[in-house]
Amino acid sequence: MIYVTGDMHGEVERFSDSAIRKLKRGDYLIVCGDFGFLWDDSPKERAFLKKLSKKKFTTLFIDGTHENFNLLNSYEISKWNGGKVHLINEKVIHLLRGQVYEIDDQTIFTMGGGISSDIDLRFENETWSSDEIPSREELVEGVDNLEKCDGKVDLVITHEPPAKLKEFMLLKEHKPANISGINTYLQEMSEVCSFSHWYFGSLHIDKYISQTHVSVFKHIINAKTGEKL
Repeated sequence: MIYVTGDMHGEVERFSDSAIRKLKRGDYLIVCGDFGFLWDDSPKERAFLKKLSKKKFTTLFIDGTHENFNLLNSYEISKWNGGKVHLINEKVIHLLRGQVYEIDDQTIFTMGGGISSDIDLRFENETWSSDEIPSREELVEGVDNLEKCDGKVDLVITHEPPAKLKEFMLLKEHKPANISGINTYLQEMSEVCSFSHWYFGSLHIDKYISQTHVSVFKHIINAKTGEKL
């Protein structure tokens, strides 16, 4: 089975969640960005990644906006289940942008990245990296891969939500909606592609927006049914 959850930001305690402990051998847990366990390459961090490699389930993640992209991009790109990945270890895999995978009889489109809401307060090569923003090549590759499957996938996994959905959600919370090019891209994609469920994590909210769109944070959700574990 495939399950999804939201941004972890390197919080080890998240893997002690009672729902995660229910995952079985052969299951997959997808993190919708800001995984955070490849941050400083410290002995402590490497030890935890080794611990994850011994879990019954496989941890998959897309990148968000708070990542060490230099460390992530130091891994060699490999092919896995139909798409490009960084194989961190045998049970921890970074799903790259604009890819379509076949996992557990589900076709899954992924698009990590975004633009930090606090970008004005951060500095290039210190607390911010321009690599958080999907490149034109990654966006085009996403379009090409979707065209290869006639614009039909079972699941969409992104860090950011489509533009209209982001505006709606943040308006209700009286927060400014910083709409970027990636939000617009995802909006256009949502209008021309078909999918059963779309999960995203950047808003740090657990909320079912519609029958198809789900904002996920700390919940563990069955990706196929949309039900909380």
